[in-house]
Amino acid sequence: MRPLLLLSAALGLLLALGACARPGNSAAARTHLVIFSQCNNAEPYRAAQNARMRELWSQYPDVKLVVMDAAQDNVRQINQIETAIREKPDLLIVAPNESAPLTVAVAEVRAAGIPVICLERNIAEPAYTAWIRADNREIGRMAGRFIVDQLRKKYGQPRGTVVELCGLKGVSAEIEREEGAREIWKDYPDIHVAADVVADWLQSRAKDRMTEILAAVPSIDVVYGHNDPMAVGAYLAARDKGREKEMIFVGIDGLSGPSGGIAKVRDGILSATFIYPLCVDEAVEVGNRLLSDPAYAPDKICTVDSRMVSSDSAGKP
Repeated sequence: MRPLLLLSAALGLLLALGACARPGNSAAARTHLVIFSQCNNAEPYRAAQNARMRELWSQYPDVKLVVMDAAQDNVRQINQIETAIREKPDLLIVAPNESAPLTVAVAEVRAAGIPVICLERNIAEPAYTAWIRADNREIGRMAGRFIVDQLRKKYGQPRGTVVELCGLKGVSAEIEREEGAREIWKDYPDIHVAADVVADWLQSRAKDRMTEILAAVPSIDVVYGHNDPMAVGAYLAARDKGREKEMIFVGIDGLSGPSGGIAKVRDGILSATFIYPLCVDEAVEVGNRLLSDPAYAPDKICTVDSRMVSSDSAGKP
């Protein structure tokens, strides 16, 4: 009987261990679903966000990350978010394509009890759990001051002609980057904005728009692109016309890597770029705390610092 008793005890222990190992009975084995709704994978800044997001979440074996691409389409992003609600994720991270159209969809996610982190762009009403951002208005002011200084160096006083290349109209980043710069320029009546055109954040679109501007504006001192790809697109258009040396090109984003804005400053294509942080590290930190501690209440708004990179600070090629 003794061997039978030992065998019975061993089988009981194995069954108990097996029950403990089942995902449904172990918090440690549970997989958290995190969905990231990205506004447009085609932009280099967004691609860098995606790569960093995957890199950081891969360090958490209990997290499954799904990235959705709205391809710069509000309706598509809304539909993707509504699909995400049915998937019942533990966390939704959203980089809104535009602020107002996404507001109702984000509110529906919160009503379903799902925490939401807005990444970089805001929505019209603060239905999110947390918003991770940099200060676009202050970045615009920094760009405005830099441009004033460059025109002063060129002419002995702040005067000259500026071309602005904007992203999507109505997007908070575009509005604030423009308003911040013009807040500085309003004190200098001899600085004139000769053209203010939309290029959808894209290098190819900016090159086309700049080609049109070059045909209409005989003298240009500064091109202020609201991101680096648009500033580079303007440079390429000016180079095609042999006019790139008459003006300087200023961008925003300051991505690293061989095709990023910092490299373009080193190469002498951009005179300056202003780093807009990816904000992903902060989003993952906040998101992980939300997943691990249901009682955690993050700050509603987290602002990440920015800085200028010019030829003096970017290093040599």
